[in-house]
Amino acid sequence: METSIERQARPGEHLALIEDEHSVTGVVQAAMANTINPRLRFVMDSLVRHLHGFLSEVRLSDEEFELALGYIASLGHATHGRHNEVVLAADVLGLSTLVTAMNNSTRDGRTPGALLGPFYRANAPRYACGDCVVQDDAPGLPLFVSGTVRGTDGTPLSGALVEIWQASPVGLYDNQDPKQPDRNLRGCFHADEGGNYHFRTVRPAGYPVPTDGPVGVLLAAQKRHPYRPAHIHFIVAAPGYRTLVTQVFADEPEQLASDVTFGVHRQLVGDLRLHEHGRSLWGEVPAPFYTLEFDFTLEPGEQTFPKPPID
Repeated sequence: METSIERQARPGEHLALIEDEHSVTGVVQAAMANTINPRLRFVMDSLVRHLHGFLSEVRLSDEEFELALGYIASLGHATHGRHNEVVLAADVLGLSTLVTAMNNSTRDGRTPGALLGPFYRANAPRYACGDCVVQDDAPGLPLFVSGTVRGTDGTPLSGALVEIWQASPVGLYDNQDPKQPDRNLRGCFHADEGGNYHFRTVRPAGYPVPTDGPVGVLLAAQKRHPYRPAHIHFIVAAPGYRTLVTQVFADEPEQLASDVTFGVHRQLVGDLRLHEHGRSLWGEVPAPFYTLEFDFTLEPGEQTFPKPPID
C-alpha cells in the first residue's frame, strides 16, 4: 500500500519534501504554478522569489522574523476610518513614489504624477471657479491659484475636473484637526471653456506625518525627520484622458530635498509669488497675498478615480 509520500502527484497537485533552505523557494513556486489568472501567477511567483531572496540575504533570526510579523500586524491595527497607517508606511519607504513614477511618465509633456497620500477623502465640496475653499478663519496669507488644463496635443480641456486638498497653515488636514470644519481646504472645480481654472485658498504649511504609530517608531530608529514640504494635492480629470493624481510644491530648497515620502518631482515645484502691494486680479483681496500659476497636461486614456484611503 502506497504512503502519501510515495504516491504520485495527481493533476493540480505539487508534492515535495524540503531537503534544506535552498529547496524551499522552488517548492513554494511549484505549489502556485496552476494559478489561473496569469498576471496573479506572475506577480506571486516574483514576490516569492524576491521575498525568499531577501530572507536569504539578511539571514533573519527567529526573533527578528517574529518582530517583523508583529510590525506588519501593527500597521493594520493602527489603520481605521480616519487614518491609514499602511498607506503611510508605503509612503515613507518610497514604495508609493516608485509606483507613481513607474506609472506616470512625462512623455509628450505630460504633467508628472505624485503620490495620493493618506489624507485624500471623497465627497469634496463643489465650488465654482474663483470660490474660496477656506471655511474658517485660518491664519496665514491668502493664495490665489490658477492655470489651464490641456491635452498633450495642446487642446484646452473644457470642463475638466480639478479637485484639491491641502493642509492648513498650521500643518494639519481637516480630519486631523477638530478645530477645522469638515472637509475644510478641499474642493472640486470645473475648468471653463478654455480649460482655465482658478480658486482661492490659504498658503499651506509643511507638516510632519503622523508619528504616534509604528511608522513613527521606524522613522525614529532610522533617525529620519517626519516632515513633508508645503504642497497642494490635485486630481485632474477629463473624459477620454488618463486621470492625473499629483501635487504642487512650494517651500524652501532644503525642505523640498528632504521630503520624508520622497515625493517631490522637479517639475512639480511651483512658483509661489508674494505680492506686497496692490489687489488680487480676482477676489479684490488687498496685499499681502500669494499667487501660483500651474498648468496641467493630460494624456489620452481612461478616466478613473482613486479609492480614498480614509472616510
